[in-house]
Amino acid sequence: MSKKKFKKNFKPAARQEDLSGQVRAKKHLGQHFLNDESIAEKIADTLALSGYKYVLEIGPGMGVLTKFLLKKDTEVHVVEIDSESVEYLNANYLKLGGRIHEQDFLKYDFTQIFGEQPFAITGNFPYNISTQIVFKVLAMRDQIPEFSGMFQKEVAKRICEKEGSKAYGILSVLTQAFYEAEYLFTVPPTVFNPPPKVDSGVLRLTRKENYDLPCNEALFFRVVKMAFQQRRKTLRNSLKSLNLPDSLREETIFGKRPEQLSTQDFISLTLNIEPYALSN
Repeated sequence: MSKKKFKKNFKPAARQEDLSGQVRAKKHLGQHFLNDESIAEKIADTLALSGYKYVLEIGPGMGVLTKFLLKKDTEVHVVEIDSESVEYLNANYLKLGGRIHEQDFLKYDFTQIFGEQPFAITGNFPYNISTQIVFKVLAMRDQIPEFSGMFQKEVAKRICEKEGSKAYGILSVLTQAFYEAEYLFTVPPTVFNPPPKVDSGVLRLTRKENYDLPCNEALFFRVVKMAFQQRRKTLRNSLKSLNLPDSLREETIFGKRPEQLSTQDFISLTLNIEPYALSN
């Protein structure tokens, strides 16, 4: 299936459903219920649904996105931590029978549901755990060929950003080491209940055909995090604690700041560092 193209700034249609009063949005869970079905349908359409059988939706709330996922040729599971939402879904989405999992996505072992089978992830993600969701997806990347969903716009842009930008950082490099990242469209606060204070953004991650790193993975993560934790410094200074030989640290790349390096540059850097850093 070919990938659909999306307008970067999405204007909500008139087709909206008033979901207020049915499930109370809880601030501590970061809940902002989407109430524009046309946007929910567009999010459901972000997945190519090719090469896997299962889709997992995170935080379905009252199911505005779920209803469109259920129309697809796939087996939909949802994970929801809010018991009130779970009760609502059980009462209103009988097609989900046995596939509503009242769990914390960040803590749950999904091999209990999917075994070793691949599955896609989508959702309207709570802002307060959205970056943690991405890091868990990276940890489970062997099983997740596709990932899409709604984030705070700033976070979605950061994930998809390329080198040379101030927004480019740890999340950009680590995500793009394993996935092709696309920012699809922007969503205004007015289509949520309650409305957030900022715009939202929908992105799609498509796992690379070859997503095995040619370098030591733990060292790669370490180098990227060390570099951006002192992003105003050159790599020569931010990686000083690795005790690399002066001859290596004099190479041109060590005179650069982290935002100047592409994901591939960080992989090459890690390969050069490996013989020294892993022996320390």
